[in-house]
Amino acid sequence: MGHPLDMLTGDEIVRAVEVLRATGDVPDGALFAHVVLHEPAKEALARWEPGDPVDREVRALIVPGPGLELVEAVVSVTHGEVREWRVVEGMRPAILMTEAVNAMFTLKEHPDYRAALARRGITDLEHVQIDPWPAGVFGYEAEEGRRIARCISFLREDATDNGYARPIEGVIAHFDLGRNEVIEVIDHGVVPLPPNRASYYAEDQPRLRGDLKPISITQPEGPSFTVEGNLVRWQKWRFRVSFDPYEGLVLHQVAYEDDDGRVRPILHRASVTEMVVPYGDPSPLHGWKNAFDAGEWGLGRMTQSLTLGCDCLGEIHYFDATLANEQGEPWVIENAICMHEEDYGILWKHVDLFGGRGEVRRSRRLVVSFITTVGNYEYGFFWYLYLDGNIQLEVKLTGIVSPMAVPPGVEPEFANLVAEGVAAPHHQHLFCARLDFDVDGTENEVWEVEAEPLPPDPVRNPWANAFRQRRTRFATELDAIRDVDASRSRTWRICNPGVRNALGQPVAYKLVPTMATPTMLAAPDSPVGRRAGFARHNLWVTPYARDERRAAGEYPNQHAGGDGLPRWTAQDRPIAGTDVVCWYTFGVTHFVRPEDWPVMPVEYCGFLLTPFGFFDRNPALDVPPAPAHCHDG
Repeated sequence: MGHPLDMLTGDEIVRAVEVLRATGDVPDGALFAHVVLHEPAKEALARWEPGDPVDREVRALIVPGPGLELVEAVVSVTHGEVREWRVVEGMRPAILMTEAVNAMFTLKEHPDYRAALARRGITDLEHVQIDPWPAGVFGYEAEEGRRIARCISFLREDATDNGYARPIEGVIAHFDLGRNEVIEVIDHGVVPLPPNRASYYAEDQPRLRGDLKPISITQPEGPSFTVEGNLVRWQKWRFRVSFDPYEGLVLHQVAYEDDDGRVRPILHRASVTEMVVPYGDPSPLHGWKNAFDAGEWGLGRMTQSLTLGCDCLGEIHYFDATLANEQGEPWVIENAICMHEEDYGILWKHVDLFGGRGEVRRSRRLVVSFITTVGNYEYGFFWYLYLDGNIQLEVKLTGIVSPMAVPPGVEPEFANLVAEGVAAPHHQHLFCARLDFDVDGTENEVWEVEAEPLPPDPVRNPWANAFRQRRTRFATELDAIRDVDASRSRTWRICNPGVRNALGQPVAYKLVPTMATPTMLAAPDSPVGRRAGFARHNLWVTPYARDERRAAGEYPNQHAGGDGLPRWTAQDRPIAGTDVVCWYTFGVTHFVRPEDWPVMPVEYCGFLLTPFGFFDRNPALDVPPAPAHCHDG
């Protein structure tokens, strides 16, 4: 008997699609935007015990035809029945890969597109690279009643060339994805093609470093973790992993086994539910770019298989991910998730200068990661669990920036030059993590904690150095829409007021901003500002609701905006002493440098969850000393 949160299998996908087709309501040619596990409600999971029967439900999104009608269905593959069937009008799914590929071939045959390229001296289209982009919402006539993409182009010298080195500037095609037809080709004028190939391949570099000696990472007794299905146990941690076509890696039921044997829950579910990449160039050629890489593309759908010794190093455990393709067939991404241990330097240390004894413990962390390629960019998502109870998410950004061609001698105002004839527009990458907290139970509350300096006072603060904690409990959703303030060391503490530690304090975890924490620079009433409301603030808190899954709503593609967190939190529901979900926005504002070209060294962003009174003392005191060469005896 399995677990309700076991990863979806290929057989379950096949069975779900069979049941749906047997209704007779799925037309020939319909596409499946997704087929995913319909996760049980928290209440059902709380009641479930090992050995209980499991009713496996699958949620499917069906695209019947070229218009704006979708079907949301829920199927029990255990009982072979359709339990929900809801027609959704006026919404668009994420861009479908089948339709995007069709766009590339169809556009190349269009006479207006071929003529635009001929004006640039390009008559052989074999190596022209076409990138269909999410269209956004700008009020253009072409957007009405259609599922469209805006297509931009690049010229390769051969199939293995770096296409992004030579953007074909000035040409944009509006394409109807559902009907597989070109709506219009717009030519804003010819700009010379950049002259250089800008290869990043090893064989094309003038010289490779010859003095890097090998580093070997070995664990002769094997790793310290165990895996049973999708359940992971490592040190005192236990959790489950799954994989979603939009979010990618999801952590479930993250808990810590304390010294007294209690398995203490911390997070019910944690994932990155949305991200947006708004561009800061207002020109008609680039100002429309604001892709939602989760909701419009799918971080999970764009995931690449990981390679031992390259992406992951050490004693590795891989998880495959089973998704459904758009024809409703199982599709397996091998080695989609990588898990391993890393040494992480000093965990704690002290030298007793009087007694002459020193103690040190080495830290290590469990790493669970996946990497996705969304067109030109790569994003690596790395969840870390530590020996001292910390949980961290680090996002690593790399790949190739989306470039523009510029005439010789031009220094663009809203972009930076990176190579001869090539510039990269200013842009942001803003991620939103959904953190469904269950800190020692479901009844939690959120406090803002920051440093408050006291004014000088001859009695209370004679040396003008005093500062204290200022703590504010959030009562409702609107109270909890907050931004980072590094000058005040602002953090947010998720407490369980009904559970106390040995000092009588409520047990808690705190959310600590780390690295980059910008908010969206576009105006709130801009086209992207309306659609990506989650990115206007760093913190949002909502009461748990099963259908509130993604920060920009279920259908951000060509949506006018206001869905997701802005709509939910406008209800101003109570959030104190309830089952809370924290949504945290973080990311990078990217002023591209020459050093980011032709491929970008990794840039980092993320956040930390650290225990605050969750334990009665340092939970890592029981970590054993390192081998004898670090200690006497």
